[in-house]
Amino acid sequence: MPVLYTTDHEWIDTSDATLATVGITHHAQDALGDVVFVDLPALGASFKKGDVAGVVESVKAAADLYMPVAGEVVEVNEALRADPSLANTDPEASGWFFKLKLADTTETAALMDRTAYDEIVKNA
Repeated sequence: MPVLYTTDHEWIDTSDATLATVGITHHAQDALGDVVFVDLPALGASFKKGDVAGVVESVKAAADLYMPVAGEVVEVNEALRADPSLANTDPEASGWFFKLKLADTTETAALMDRTAYDEIVKNA
């Protein structure tokens, strides 16, 4: 499964050539603590790479969720909206945030694989 990572601690599953799933990493949820609220983007909203696409609020802090690549939001995780703790218990599977139609598939080339991301986290 081609999952890639950002320095902002988002992951993006690009196993579908034109549709990607986005969420936060284990490291991000560890740093945030217990997630109590997520503000997910609107369906049909288009974003550029690096745009703020949502907010994650925890008992300790609030953090922006950045768009790892440009695209249009085609689905949001309503289960996460109903139970934000999924971002803690299963952040890289059932705790996904949204799916997007990629605007430019070449933008994923600038993202990190798991090994590179683990190095960033280890040195943080």
